[in-house]
Amino acid sequence: MRANRRSDTKPEIALRRALHAQGYRYRKDFRLDLAEGVRVRPDIVFTARKVAIFVDGCFWHVCPEHGRQPTSNEWYWTPKLRRNVERDRAADEALQAAGWRVVRLWEHVPLSDAVETVADVLVRAAAERQFEDSGKRSSSAS
Repeated sequence: MRANRRSDTKPEIALRRALHAQGYRYRKDFRLDLAEGVRVRPDIVFTARKVAIFVDGCFWHVCPEHGRQPTSNEWYWTPKLRRNVERDRAADEALQAAGWRVVRLWEHVPLSDAVETVADVLVRAAAERQFEDSGKRSSSAS
């Protein structure tokens, strides 16, 4: 199990490189301390836009398309994988409650699709932030 990486997986590195090549700047494996002592470490974080990106492995996060039930040591793996999924849902809820956008991508998603998804979310987040900032300026000017 030591060889299983928590961060810097091949799909994650490929996505980071592609985003960086398009001019996006981000934090990697950045710990977010949310309310009620909840700590989350998204794979890629855009702090100013409050966007958290997770690149999930098909086995570890029980992909509905490629995930499979373990055939050996089920007594160990089944509860572990269930806890992973529960932890993912709890992290998503905590981030959304704190005003973050959460993007979860499966490792099998083609890189071009993943980059497009992230770029779309970032554009929407930037537009919403700009809208909110303009509303603050107009109300403070009154």
